[in-house]
Amino acid sequence: MADAVWIIVALLGAFVLSFVQAPAIAWLVGIAIWLAAGFALHLIGLTALIVLAVVFALPALILAIRPLRRTLISARLLPTFRKIMPKMSETEQAAIDAGTVWWDAELFAGKPDWQRLLKTPAPSLTAEEQSFLDNECEELCNLASDWDATSIWQDLPPAAWAYAKDKGFLGMIIPKRYGGREFSAYMHSMVVQKLSTRSSAAAVSVMVPNSLGPAELLLHYGTEEQKNHYLPRLARGEDIPCFALTNPYAGSDAASITDTGIVCMGDYQGRRTLGFRVTWRKRYITLAPVATVLGLAFRAEDPDGLLGAKREIGITCALIPRDHPGVVIGRRHWPLNAVFQNGPTQGDDVFIPVDFVIGGQSQIGGGWRMLMECLAAGRAISLPSSNVGMAKLAVNGVSAYSAIRRQFNLEIGKFEGVVEPLGRMGGHLYAMDATRRLSANAIDIGEKPSVISAIAKYHVTERGRIVVNDGMDIIGGKGICMGPGNFLARAYQQVPIGITVEGANIMTRTLIIFGQGAIRCHPYVLKLMKAARNEDRKAGLVSFDENFFGHVSFVFRNIARALAFGLTGGRFIAAPSNAAGALATYYRTATRLSTVLALLADMSMASLGGALKKKESITGRLGDILSQLFILTATLKRFEEEGRQKDDLPFVHWAAQDAIGRAYEALEGVLANYPSRPAAAFVRLVAFPFGIPLVKPSDRLAAKIAIALQTQGATRARLIDGSWTPTLEVDQIGAGMVAFTLYPQVQAIEARLKDAIRNRQILRMPQNLTRLAAWAADAQGKGLITAEEQALLAKFAELGDMAVQVDDFPSDFGLAENLQKFQQGVHTPDTREAAE
Repeated sequence: MADAVWIIVALLGAFVLSFVQAPAIAWLVGIAIWLAAGFALHLIGLTALIVLAVVFALPALILAIRPLRRTLISARLLPTFRKIMPKMSETEQAAIDAGTVWWDAELFAGKPDWQRLLKTPAPSLTAEEQSFLDNECEELCNLASDWDATSIWQDLPPAAWAYAKDKGFLGMIIPKRYGGREFSAYMHSMVVQKLSTRSSAAAVSVMVPNSLGPAELLLHYGTEEQKNHYLPRLARGEDIPCFALTNPYAGSDAASITDTGIVCMGDYQGRRTLGFRVTWRKRYITLAPVATVLGLAFRAEDPDGLLGAKREIGITCALIPRDHPGVVIGRRHWPLNAVFQNGPTQGDDVFIPVDFVIGGQSQIGGGWRMLMECLAAGRAISLPSSNVGMAKLAVNGVSAYSAIRRQFNLEIGKFEGVVEPLGRMGGHLYAMDATRRLSANAIDIGEKPSVISAIAKYHVTERGRIVVNDGMDIIGGKGICMGPGNFLARAYQQVPIGITVEGANIMTRTLIIFGQGAIRCHPYVLKLMKAARNEDRKAGLVSFDENFFGHVSFVFRNIARALAFGLTGGRFIAAPSNAAGALATYYRTATRLSTVLALLADMSMASLGGALKKKESITGRLGDILSQLFILTATLKRFEEEGRQKDDLPFVHWAAQDAIGRAYEALEGVLANYPSRPAAAFVRLVAFPFGIPLVKPSDRLAAKIAIALQTQGATRARLIDGSWTPTLEVDQIGAGMVAFTLYPQVQAIEARLKDAIRNRQILRMPQNLTRLAAWAADAQGKGLITAEEQALLAKFAELGDMAVQVDDFPSDFGLAENLQKFQQGVHTPDTREAAE
């Protein structure tokens, strides 16, 4: 019995030391105490003591004495590690080195520091920013009619373009010393979001100059001369920028662009100067048709050695005026009926002086690093914000429509078949907006979140697609017929654009999120890779030794933690003490999943090695686990930041449970398809001995969300905060929103008349709103309602009817009428098109 206890103590001790990732010296002390106790209690003799000391204590001693460990073990391992370590190209290295890691590293490392997240200041706007959002941004929304933009101008209307330039929308990120607005990343996000609830043309036209483009690159890398020339012009809207990166043969693989610039001498403005002969073919370049300055990425080559001995210099970024000889620009693409300016550009053997290179001659060849470092910020703002805006547009309009539209004498928003997608829309929107807020805030606190920005871009656009599709299903026939009264069709058409651009979502999911995360976010992998490449052999050995054995102890720590959490169901995991009590289980689940992700990542890198990046189904699902953890924690952080609003809990629970369920689903997909079946079985046994849980938001939660969406109040207002609110004075799509504000009074009148209806003093309130005014007049004539109530019902009938009607047009869509107007001298885009 004593022998068994002694052995159990050894196993428990090893487990605890692994769990806390104890240093080697702690293992040595523990083994020594264990052996001494066994000898003192006569559980082992002298011979057994010596044997056990050699087997356990001696290795622990070698590991604890670092100089000895480096000499005997690490010095022998390092050459082998250097041989098996996969080679990394310069472009891959630049992508890995770009940006920073923040909360994503905590989630990836298996033991998130919740206080680090919860103590991060909540995003906020200055008084100046709030005023701009409430006034200038509101006015631009009023000018940017989506229907006019798409059906008349095929562009942002001229008045909206002029206003955007004049009020500094194109220079939001430019410092005030250059004439810009110098807004925060969060404010940039809020502007793009609000414009997206009104017009994609307005949102895209504003977001592109403020994200990845000339202004961003100039601020970080431009020469003083370049900054002083271009930034004031960009801030005032005198110059409109675009950035040309995508090549027909290098889409998502942008590092492989074939556009080339040959270093040479040439003539520019009457003088002989060093420069490039550049040939390019670019496509999908947003704002290119109207741009006055072209940012261009090309591969620089120096066959004659004018810059040095290196023939292939690398990707280089330059700024080229639109009117520069040889620049071909102006034609347009037509992306799924979206009308923002987008098109190709090309040039053949165009000479540009070296001064056109962003940053001057010293930055030749540094373009890929520039792009990777700046892309993180833009990707964390532009598409997440625009897709949250479209989701708010959908939720706002569809929930209002569901509340006032009746079928079978019941509001359609009360049908369970409608409640389910409505609840899904609200839950997804809460999570999407939480992700947008946290991603933008990361930039404002000094991060350049390359992995987080990829997570936000991919998952917010994918959830945006779900929200808009659900909205289209609910409004039915009204949604599929184009016209000025259709608030959702353009968003439906444009959702795939966000999924495609700034890195196609398939590539973002399968290559970037886990591919970068596994190296950048891991506490040891990147350090080991750098140690192996360190030319200082002594320093490299010291670093390799420290990080290799740190990595080993990290793996054993995660095995022990996964086993402990698996056996207990994670019930005893510490949640942050200041977190809302009702949500503590989500913090515990996030910690448990983080530990399993860390274990799976190490197992995948060890068992698959360099082949892992080709196993895209595996890396995609591993990336999904990391992404859902980020979305879950963003949801919890938002709830804390907004003051723990009790009425918001259904949204929080739905979003949290959805993220957890998706993470478990991805985890099941990894293990079910894992190439090494023994490894998959080991993880199942250790981390989930009782099976992987099935977690899904309940129908009850969806019903609570659907009710909240159809009820005017603070909860609904918080969810759609930052949206443009349509008014009848500006656009007829405001009819539905105004009718929605009147509907509670209509319901109150109907409820008060129940007895009169039952006693047949008056008929039931008509479902057909065209008959409601007559019904109200009858009720008022019988003294059942007041004149004021009759007027209210008549107004609701008029507006509600406008909201449910579907747009229709002349059989020739007005072609004959417009042609007649043109012939009478009325020259508008419509009449000119008819004449053509």
